[in-house]
Amino acid sequence: YASLPLFVYVMVRHSLLSAGVSDRILSDYLAAMLLAFGARGRPERVSEGDDELYDSLAALVKDVDAADPRRAFLVCAHLGNRALWIAGLFPDYIEQRRWRRSGPDLDYFEALGRRGFELAAKHRMAAHYGMASVYAAAAASFSLLRIALNRLSDRLMFPNNNTPERLMRQVADEARWKLAG
Repeated sequence: YASLPLFVYVMVRHSLLSAGVSDRILSDYLAAMLLAFGARGRPERVSEGDDELYDSLAALVKDVDAADPRRAFLVCAHLGNRALWIAGLFPDYIEQRRWRRSGPDLDYFEALGRRGFELAAKHRMAAHYGMASVYAAAAASFSLLRIALNRLSDRLMFPNNNTPERLMRQVADEARWKLAG
């Protein structure tokens, strides 16, 4: 039997390769992020030991310019991670919220996630920890990363969810992927 980390890495790697993203370090980063965010309460916290809970991306945006440089860096990285987590694995949830309660669409999540990774890449702590190139790559290919995770989610997590919104998203993503390639 394969371990959960190995299984997640292989699935992420395969999905990214099918979307045209061949960066192994980015695959490793996304697999690690998915495993970490799978822990209870982790998507709401910028680090495991953090006491502050963030219930939305907008709440994270408010703290991007925190006085403490370490906290600002963690918030920027978490903004990118959380946007990718939600938009990548739960796009149908985003669409349902959009139609039922006028919530934000996938473009909103992509814009904030891309911005979070861009800010994290430019932060001096990213260079100190050797993460600047990973965050820059995640920002540059955020749309493709989201599409790859959507495909993974559609196949493995929610295979029987067949809605018109999903079909429209898949068609739009396929067209976007072909234009990017």
